[in-house]
Amino acid sequence: MFRKKAYEASQSLRHLTWKRLLKIRLALIAMIFIGMAVIVAVMGYLITPDSTPFANQQYIEISAQPPGFKANMLKIRKNELAFKQNWFKTMIYGKRNIYTFIPFNSYRFVNDEIILTEFDLFPSELTAESGFNLADVVYPLPQDFKAEYIGSDTIRFYDIEGEIHVNSIAELQIIVKEKYLVERRFWLGSDRYGRDVLSQLMIGTRVSLSVGIISVLISLMIGIMAGALGGYFRGWVDNLIVWLINVVWSIPTLLLVIAITFALGKGFWQVFVAVGLTMWVEVARVVRGQVLSIREKEYIEAARALGFRHWRIITRHILPNVIGPVIVISAANFASAILIEAGLSFLGIGVQPPMPSWGTMIKENYTYIILDKAYLAILPGIAIMLMVLSFMIIGNGLRDALDIKTIDNPGKIQV
Repeated sequence: MFRKKAYEASQSLRHLTWKRLLKIRLALIAMIFIGMAVIVAVMGYLITPDSTPFANQQYIEISAQPPGFKANMLKIRKNELAFKQNWFKTMIYGKRNIYTFIPFNSYRFVNDEIILTEFDLFPSELTAESGFNLADVVYPLPQDFKAEYIGSDTIRFYDIEGEIHVNSIAELQIIVKEKYLVERRFWLGSDRYGRDVLSQLMIGTRVSLSVGIISVLISLMIGIMAGALGGYFRGWVDNLIVWLINVVWSIPTLLLVIAITFALGKGFWQVFVAVGLTMWVEVARVVRGQVLSIREKEYIEAARALGFRHWRIITRHILPNVIGPVIVISAANFASAILIEAGLSFLGIGVQPPMPSWGTMIKENYTYIILDKAYLAILPGIAIMLMVLSFMIIGNGLRDALDIKTIDNPGKIQV
């Protein structure tokens, strides 16, 4: 026992805190979930089923289909040139699709055309059919391109560089059948616009985590600076900061965020700033209280006696000792930022379409709750709940890991 205590005493507080945190099972599960969410958010369009910008590929014909739904589609080459894009840009921004997808029930070839029976959940003899030229399906044909028939069953095609491709009708039929008739599966179904719900949820993860990270950073910068200055210098500086904290604290958070959003305008980055400017007061109150206590310690008096500057005392001797409570409150603020962003998007003054957000998904699909498609609104709601719960559990776990009383009972989380 003595060796164990001596070993722990020799380790840094950061190492001991991390070691205790890993022993808290709920916190460990929450960290794994958040780690998976971070991977999804970082990888972005590289791993989403729909890699188009904002995962906004729409198939109106197959709107509001159930999870696991799959559809046969004909992909038709758009009349535009292909472009090269590296994997990093694709990961961040997505990649524009050079194909148009047409859902269908069945198909048949008639000479140089493919005839599609349009998608219909309840096909009948009245179901409409559409025909597409095989050359139009396979090749891009803007004005600079040219295709001409040689005889009755051969096509000569000139591309933009003048290269000649000669295909028989039979060869084109084989090419279309093998490469241009595809099956698309929607693992979590499609929404009212025919977009892939799974892709929307995955890109929505990026929005929620981005809002949380940047908002917390803004609140930490303002809150730590204001709280440290007020607690250290006291006097009129402290009175001014306390007055400002009380004024901001007296305004309901959501109303203040809405007011700032209206002032800054609707958009992605405006939400970050609006949420961050409303959460700094909690950080400032905690930091101020900690600094008021620490500034009276003997080692701070010794630093003053040695002639150290105020900035050095605050940054190198005081702030490192208040970082524990700040980390705990930052976890709670992270969860609050996700909730506020979802609320703003639901009200239509947060992240704007077509950028996917969990709050926007609930807004677009909440009318389905009373119908048989309730999962369209429930799925993003569950995502919000799990993300917020995970950060709250981590906050509680950090509180217990930093508390010396929990060393002998690290598995208990105080609620």
